[in-house]
Amino acid sequence: MRDYNKNIVITASVLAAITIAIGAFGAHGLKQLVDSEAIATFETGVRYQMYHCLALLVVGFAKPISENTRKWVFRFFLFGIVFFSGSIYLLVLKAVLPFAVSFLGPITPLGGLFFIIGWLRLAYGFFSLK
Repeated sequence: MRDYNKNIVITASVLAAITIAIGAFGAHGLKQLVDSEAIATFETGVRYQMYHCLALLVVGFAKPISENTRKWVFRFFLFGIVFFSGSIYLLVLKAVLPFAVSFLGPITPLGGLFFIIGWLRLAYGFFSLK
């Protein structure tokens, strides 16, 4: 039996690579499209995405964490990345997108809530260790 969760580790690694690509786009491609305030907002999405990719790598490799805790933390962090960072990326680009994304404004805090719940679930997983 493995001491790590292969799916979580692979997903976290691929997401980290995607995060680097998105960050590079933000650093080099956004200057011509949006103002500096929007770039700073975009960078927040990239930063939170990378934090949670790294956290998922730790969760995937941490031996004491139960599979149930790993699965739930993985789900919450993944939804957090999609809703928080994903909505930020689209909202920053709304001026250049061919479709409306303003409805995503309320989605961003929901992503933040998923992150918080994921961290609390991780804490509970460690707390309940015997």
